Amino acid sequence: MALSTNQFKNGNHIDVEGTVFKILEFQHVKPGKGGAFVRTKLRRASDGAVIDRTFRAGEKFRAVRTEARKMQFLYADGTDAHFMDSESFEQIAIPEASVAQTLRWITPSSEVDVLFIDDAPSDIQLPSAVDLQVTQTEPGLRGDTASGGGNKPATLETGAVIQVPLFVEVGEKVRVDTRSGDYVSRA
Repeated sequence: MALSTNQFKNGNHIDVEGTVFKILEFQHVKPGKGGAFVRTKLRRASDGAVIDRTFRAGEKFRAVRTEARKMQFLYADGTDAHFMDSESFEQIAIPEASVAQTLRWITPSSEVDVLFIDDAPSDIQLPSAVDLQVTQTEPGLRGDTASGGGNKPATLETGAVIQVPLFVEVGEKVRVDTRSGDYVSRA
């Protein structure tokens, strides 16, 4: 099945010259002079690299079959991230470098959606926000917020470091936006 540039949607996967990409952003451009074109921002499925690419309007690509399966995150060993299918107990490994950004928000034994592209595991789909426990942060001093608040670094249970408001203490759960890595609220 072919996918034309006018059928692009954010999150679609396309095959460009034998390489699978995920469409992060796209914009149809119709200049006053010359033919229309589509400006895109694509993420390579194999290693997570983001590139900008321009295509002629109406250009066709092979649509890539994708499927999300519920799996349990077991552990990351430095080279691969290991997952287990909750129903068949089959284990798979995904190169850690390709999912390093996503692993910052996952704790071992948590359920995630693993994205399979043409029946090969390639990416992890997360909810837009996750709740994680603060394991280390400086105590907020009384009176610090009088100047309008502020932020301090906090280390989460996954090892990720984010900026949190001064009132957040060790042991509290915080909600984090997985797309930007920003503190949202207390959980």
